[in-house]
Amino acid sequence: MTLRVNGIAHVLEPDHRTTLLDALRDHLGLTGAKKACDHGQCGACTVLLDGRRVCACLLLAVAQDGAEITTVEGLSDTATGAALQRAFVARDAFQCGFCTPGQLCSAVGALTEAADDPDGPVTLTEAEIRERLSGNLCRCGAYPAIVRAVRDVAERNVGDGDVGVGDFSVRDADR
Repeated sequence: MTLRVNGIAHVLEPDHRTTLLDALRDHLGLTGAKKACDHGQCGACTVLLDGRRVCACLLLAVAQDGAEITTVEGLSDTATGAALQRAFVARDAFQCGFCTPGQLCSAVGALTEAADDPDGPVTLTEAEIRERLSGNLCRCGAYPAIVRAVRDVAERNVGDGDVGVGDFSVRDADR
């Protein structure tokens, strides 16, 4: 089977019971997505599968043959992912950092979903962001900072290419 992860094709021969999460971590060495609940309830293993947010612990790797997967390790290659990473740092949107990879992948997915809504782009208010990211748990309670970081990026329309990687700074977070 072939998995395209972060733009690179990987040929794997995993056991048919191997989850996507285990394939990423154990076969490809991509340990950003975390193994936590193993039930899809915490969001620590969130990755993007063909641009959509998924819990990698719930999917069999063999069923993803040919799919395009983006992990936290590949987010900096996109304008939205890079801007979110900088906004998380500027807003101190992490404490221990365990949930951060899943939070970042989920936030990229949420921004994309809002921009591509069939009824037109959705304005991401703080309440809307909280709802869209509700499947990602943070035991440290960094939710207010996470929401502000996502809102900062959403307001800059990063998905349209208006903001570059270096355009977000700590000073911007003070607004």
